[in-house]
Parts: sequence; structure tokens; C-alpha cells
Amino acid sequence: MKYILAFFLFVSSTAFSQVTTSIEWRQGLPPEKGDTIFYNAGKKLAWKDFQGTPDNRSIAAAITSSGFGFSMEMKSRNHKTIFSISVYCFYNKSKSWVKPGMATDYALLHEQHHFDVTYIATCLFIQKLRAASFTLENFSDLVDKIYTESYDELERMQNDYDGQTKNGQLKNIQAEWNIKIDRQLASLAIN
Repeated sequence: MKYILAFFLFVSSTAFSQVTTSIEWRQGLPPEKGDTIFYNAGKKLAWKDFQGTPDNRSIAAAITSSGFGFSMEMKSRNHKTIFSISVYCFYNKSKSWVKPGMATDYALLHEQHHFDVTYIATCLFIQKLRAASFTLENFSDLVDKIYTESYDELERMQNDYDGQTKNGQLKNIQAEWNIKIDRQLASLAIN
């Protein structure tokens, strides 16, 4: 009964609250030991970061496993509710792999750009969060909706990248994508 009363008091006290939202980009430094690398524009992937077992059935020379996520926190004080969202972009070492004899500089740049595309999608996610009109009633559902839309966009971007470059095999198209991705990275600024 205490928990129901506490929840009711919390809901009642926050129902008339002023809502503010804080969106924060979390740039993590790669851990010395561990499976995750957090995106850092100044730190590029190296072949030693591809620690997974290659899939010999795949047409790809290498695979980059990357994504983005977020954590949320809510604080309520003096009739003010603050929602804080921390967003991060990551690379998974144990799910990323390269086939033997395929670890070239050219292939590494292609794979780095997969991680860069993930970062670009992460920035778009943050932009959508910052543009959203959050309320107490819609906060959780709206964050989930924006995340799903942004992750779908990430998948589309990754598929376009690999599809158009034929997994990096079409060198002239790969060169065009290199320029496109580098321009997009240069235009992004998240704080």
C-alpha cells in the first residue's frame, strides 16, 4: 500500500510540473580492455579491433558491428521535472571481424566509414530528440518512437552504403561515398 501511495503522490506532484529536457552526447574513450569502443572522431578503428570469428559464407571481407543507444533519467523537484537523455555511439569488437588475408588499408577505411555512418545516424537521433516537444505524458513513448525511426534510418544508410559500393568492391563509388561521409562528418557538431 505504501508503494501505491508513493506512486500516487509522485504522479500527483509531477502532474503540474514544468518539464525540461536535457540531451547529452556521451563521447567515451575506448577502454584499454573490453569489448566496446565508443565513437571518438580522433580515434580510428584498427584491425586489432576486429576480434570476432569471420563468417566464411559472407561475401564481405570484414564486418563492423556498431550501433547507438541512450540512457534516461528523470528528476522532479519544486514542481519542475527534468528529463535527461545521454546518447552514445559504440562499436562491438567481438562481433566485428575480418577474413584472413583481407586486412588492407582500403578495406579498413570502408569499415571505418560504417562506424562513421553509425555516428551520423546518432547525430540525427540527437537532433530529433532536441526538436521534440516532450511532456510528462508522451516522454517515454516519444523517445522510443524517435529511437526506432532513427535506428531504421541507420539500417537504410548502412544498406545503401554497402549496396551502392558493392561492399567496397566498386572503387569509384567507394571514393564518392568517402567524400560524402567525410563532408557529413565535417558538418556535424554535437555538444
